Amino acid sequence: MTCMASIDLKEFVFDRVLDENALTHTLAVLGTLPSSSTPSEPLRAILRFERTALSSTVASQLSSGILESTKQIGSTDIYSWFFAWLHKRDDFPDVKIYAICPATEIHIRKYTKQDVLMVHETPALYQSIVKPYILAFDPARTQWVQDILAGTAEASNILNASPDFLILPDMKWDTTNVSTLYLLALYTHSDVHCMRDLRKKPHLRMLKNLRRDTWKVVQDKWGIDRGGVRMYVHYQPSYYHFHVHVVHTGHVGLNGMAVGQAHLLDDIISLLELDPDDGSSVLERMTFTYGLGTENGLYKPMAAALAEMHDDAD
Repeated sequence: MTCMASIDLKEFVFDRVLDENALTHTLAVLGTLPSSSTPSEPLRAILRFERTALSSTVASQLSSGILESTKQIGSTDIYSWFFAWLHKRDDFPDVKIYAICPATEIHIRKYTKQDVLMVHETPALYQSIVKPYILAFDPARTQWVQDILAGTAEASNILNASPDFLILPDMKWDTTNVSTLYLLALYTHSDVHCMRDLRKKPHLRMLKNLRRDTWKVVQDKWGIDRGGVRMYVHYQPSYYHFHVHVVHTGHVGLNGMAVGQAHLLDDIISLLELDPDDGSSVLERMTFTYGLGTENGLYKPMAAALAEMHDDAD
């Protein structure tokens, strides 16, 4: 079953709040939307609301009536602060809304507020717990990636295409405010699920080409010089098809930039350059420390394995 081809958000029926984040100005809620096949059986849906970033053009339009109304809420000495409401404009939306429908239990767990446990993933734990989890990952969860790679989705949004990767805007970006630029580079092959699969001989040149082409894209299209974007890889990622995040250096405060999750592409390239041409990769031999949310599918087995290791050490 699927949601209506054209979703009408006014038909959303609220159930509960999954998460709210004052830092990122986001709110995730669970509810239902009508089904296209069986309207009498609504489908679970997640809506994620995000306040859009203010454009630099707002300041220049203050004198031209962009403010609909203001309310002073305090002042002291030379300082004053206000609430303000902007006039409705088609080119300046208030919020961006992401809809997931139908939402699975996995989606609901992902967007639910949760505590985080820092875990130490040794190569042995990767082989015994993480790798089997990756190999059992439901292919339906990355169908959207396959659609992009096949050219049946977002073909008009591709900024750069090569035999090894595609570069396109990430859905988190509004595509207008350059200071919040967020691109995604998708690897076109299936031999790399995550960072641990990278090897010097087959992948180092590809990663360097990706970095070079990304620099060219952001320079040619937005005038951003080298050093103006962060390129990083998540571990653990939210889906197991290798990809690289590209974010403007002025875009700070994103959850995905947290220590223990984001690994700079430059650092990965440097590590691979230290490897011999043949043999196991340093990324294969390393112990990685990262945060796992309590709703993550890896949380329970990794927490149990680490507790057992600590008991043995005691």
